[in-house]
Amino acid sequence: MKLYGERNPAPNPRRVRIFVAEKGIDLPEIRVELGKGEHKSPEHLKRNSLGQVPALELDDGRTLSESVSICRYLEALHPNPPLFGRDPYEIGAVDQWIRRTEMRLMQAAAMVWIHADPRTAAIIKQNRELGEANKPIYAQVCAFIDGELAGREFLATNDFTMADIILQTTVDFALFLDLPIPEGCANLKAWHERVSARPSAGANA
Repeated sequence: MKLYGERNPAPNPRRVRIFVAEKGIDLPEIRVELGKGEHKSPEHLKRNSLGQVPALELDDGRTLSESVSICRYLEALHPNPPLFGRDPYEIGAVDQWIRRTEMRLMQAAAMVWIHADPRTAAIIKQNRELGEANKPIYAQVCAFIDGELAGREFLATNDFTMADIILQTTVDFALFLDLPIPEGCANLKAWHERVSARPSAGANA
């Protein structure tokens, strides 16, 4: 198997790198340079018809895309340590927090990146008002998650899971966009410090 990805701060390939590091899986990664348009090459479009990263190429030539889908596949091959939950309730809780983080927090950060960041202005027709409007939305969702983290070490269960990986890479991508963890979100800041101290946080940056 081989992984096609991109270096930090690209959040989706980083999710897989952290997951692989937590599992101790030996998975070579080939960098697809987004800045050079390599993700839109005919070669890469055969791996992922949407022209995105990451993409996992299996030994038989089949491919999988979408970071969570890739990690679910790897979880099935390497079940320990379990990163999608240990029992039916935990599996549901992990999935719940993956969806909440992607659909609420990451969506807001993505709108800021697409419509309010000067680095995308040259390649995308921006709606600046939409981008700026998502900055307070990002902060509001952070405050919600901060409340949910009260008295908890990790987001979905008592263990570090894929839900933490999704939140970790989202918060770090937002920091790259100059979207800080809001003042007053002490639980979220403490959680971020804990997950950032894990060796997997720096996996193949």
